[in-house]
Amino acid sequence: MAAASMAKVITIDGPVSSGKGTIARKVAQRLGWHLLDSGALYRLLGLHARNLGVSLDVPEGLVPLARELPCRFVEKNGELLIELDGVDVSDYLRTEEVGELASRVAVHQPVRDALLARQQGFAQSPGLIADGRDMGTVVFRAAPLKIYLTASPEERARRRYNQLKEKGFDANLAALVEDIRNRDERDMGRDVAPLKPAEDALVVDSTDMTIDAVLDRILSEAQQRNLV
Repeated sequence: MAAASMAKVITIDGPVSSGKGTIARKVAQRLGWHLLDSGALYRLLGLHARNLGVSLDVPEGLVPLARELPCRFVEKNGELLIELDGVDVSDYLRTEEVGELASRVAVHQPVRDALLARQQGFAQSPGLIADGRDMGTVVFRAAPLKIYLTASPEERARRRYNQLKEKGFDANLAALVEDIRNRDERDMGRDVAPLKPAEDALVVDSTDMTIDAVLDRILSEAQQRNLV
């Protein structure tokens, strides 16, 4: 927790497929700061539990796995590779199937508690870009800049469709819109760390914005707050 209170932190929260990951990576690269993809931790935990045959609905079985999650984040040629048990699962981790696993394990408070210290440990000098659902509301409440990045369900589904197609996965646009609406309802309505903007967050609606425009907006705000 000491590291989390000393290091500069910019949180980027928002709903599924809002572009958080892309923007967080670009901001981190531009500033030369560390990056936390908190959603990947939940996806890794869901995948790890399923591989081991551990129920996703019983937190008592998930907590030990969360504390000892055998994963590594490796930067290679400008890309963040994610390994689970020594296997590169970077692409598979982004599928809708694994996203569903993550959504199921994330509803358990004991699981979130088990991952909290691990997430806060990413806050190291010179600074951290924290991407997730509750970075600004729970994990880094004292962050000097909190971004809530959103877009319409239709635009988020279109982006997700193109992303999946580029990676060679089958996708149905109408089904993605429906899935995103359902995920939004579940994430925003859950009792544990519901998805919502922090009270002091800057809300950025990227529906009609380019990636560069969003990036410039966040960097400009960071500069105004003397973070860079």
